[in-house]
Amino acid sequence: MNGWTGKILALDLTKQHHRVITPPEALYHRFVGGKGLAGHYLREQMGLAWDDPLMPLLFFAGPLVGTKAPTSGRMTVMSRSPLTGTVGDTSVGGGLGTQLKRAGWDGVIVTGRAADWTGVEIDNGTVRFCDARPLIDQPTSQVMDALAGRGSVALIGPAAHHGVRFASVMVDRHFAAARNGLGLVFAAKRLKYLAVKGSGKVTVSDQDLLSKAREEIFRLVAASPVLLGEYGIANLGTPALLDLMDARHMMPTDNFRRTHFDGAKKVNAHTLKTTYHPKRTGCRGCHILCKKKTPGGDPLPEFETLSHFSALIENDDPHTAFEANKLCNELGLDTVSAASTLACYREITGTRLDGTAVLKLLTQIGRAEGIGAQLAEGSARYAARAGRPELSMSVKGQELPAYDPRGAYGMALAYATSTRGGCHLRAYPISHEILRKPVATDRFSFSGKARIIKIAEDLNAVVDSLTACKFVFFASSLEEYAKAYTGVTGVTTTANDLSRIGERIYYQERMMNAEVGFTARDDDLPPRFFEEPGTASHGFPVPPIDRAEFDATKQAYYRVRGLDHNGAPLEEQALALGLTWKR
Repeated sequence: MNGWTGKILALDLTKQHHRVITPPEALYHRFVGGKGLAGHYLREQMGLAWDDPLMPLLFFAGPLVGTKAPTSGRMTVMSRSPLTGTVGDTSVGGGLGTQLKRAGWDGVIVTGRAADWTGVEIDNGTVRFCDARPLIDQPTSQVMDALAGRGSVALIGPAAHHGVRFASVMVDRHFAAARNGLGLVFAAKRLKYLAVKGSGKVTVSDQDLLSKAREEIFRLVAASPVLLGEYGIANLGTPALLDLMDARHMMPTDNFRRTHFDGAKKVNAHTLKTTYHPKRTGCRGCHILCKKKTPGGDPLPEFETLSHFSALIENDDPHTAFEANKLCNELGLDTVSAASTLACYREITGTRLDGTAVLKLLTQIGRAEGIGAQLAEGSARYAARAGRPELSMSVKGQELPAYDPRGAYGMALAYATSTRGGCHLRAYPISHEILRKPVATDRFSFSGKARIIKIAEDLNAVVDSLTACKFVFFASSLEEYAKAYTGVTGVTTTANDLSRIGERIYYQERMMNAEVGFTARDDDLPPRFFEEPGTASHGFPVPPIDRAEFDATKQAYYRVRGLDHNGAPLEEQALALGLTWKR
């Protein structure tokens, strides 16, 4: 095969043993790689508890990874989420996916539980199980320093060691495999780190066709003001969105009680740029380079992190957001869930948080000390324990990112239907509701949104399987990436073919969630969004979401997705998509 290596590495931490899996080629054609192939292997064990030794921890790259396809330096990490109980996955940058492919592997499946803290080091076809006890409870940067020279590294920090439900996995120092708490799955297996080094090359079927696709993608990206414009994310990073969200009165403020932040200009992208004088950086294989870091090498917060550590907790000091982001990375904390849990804590207790208090609480969360032990469970469990479950701004137990759904109704539906809980990346309707890409839609209307969200979910599912970056799809489309896929693999494929594969991948995630008890009751938003308005401005209202319209649109989504009225998969649709049906 081209693009794929045809081999998956299966690691048993209990026995300190490894073996090679060689999937049939048809399986690659059905699920591509990355998120899709990882989901195939997760489904077999989805009914197990997240901390069961047999629950797989999956690392999968797609066929484009390790080639010159644009933005292909990403990969998927997946397991069952300790935070939500849903399918738990994340697409992460850095060099891990590229090194994995160069080492000769399409993926790694980790099962078992080591007798003591262990690191796994993969050097091409060689696998070593290493004593990781000396690295326990150290900040992630110190562990990265200790592992220098061992290739690309994914590791956990103190938060995972102390049982934080939203512990993240840090890759190559500054790339976070975040949301869902997958760092805690590492800890349950007593896996401290995974290091991969490869020296091989990924074979490509048709270099000329891949080069043509690459040229087309570059041309489209160059013409995109959202990506490469003066105020685009290449120049200002993702914080370029902050002023836009605030101007549209959909910036989550004070735990989503308001949608406009008076201090936005004190913490926006321009302020970060003039304060920290950042340099551009990014993932392997990407020329957009949306990430920003200081001359000293510290990363600047991404938009969601910046927004939540400012507006959501009513902080107008950019240095607090910068230091909170840095501390979360050192502890291995998901920044969105951490900030949202602090906002929930503020509202329940009436506590005002200055910069010192924010950093103190984050440290307590990361080490499960004092009140931090309760906050480490996430906002949904904390709020329920406090008798105020409605004050957790989460879906399926995962905290919402920095887009208020009262200001974008497609986002409201996308939050609710997301298979991993509150998430903007399953569909990202902000692209058309706010950025007007590919075309503008009315952000205060549910008209047409059911089908739009379904199509976007399918798109993003296959993007995370190829793998590529979602940002590039502000400019290019599956047409160009189908050409790249064909060039790499030699499998003649159209955009419609890829979209159908994405539909199969996403439907399987709905099936996995349904098999462990998720229903339409879980595809919902916190009551605040149906009962309280957002912040109006100059006669421009931001009303509560109409419950009847939302429910009707959700039912429309179920119909176009091929689900029953309770959001459950249907046997006929599953079989039509080539999926195994479990009764």
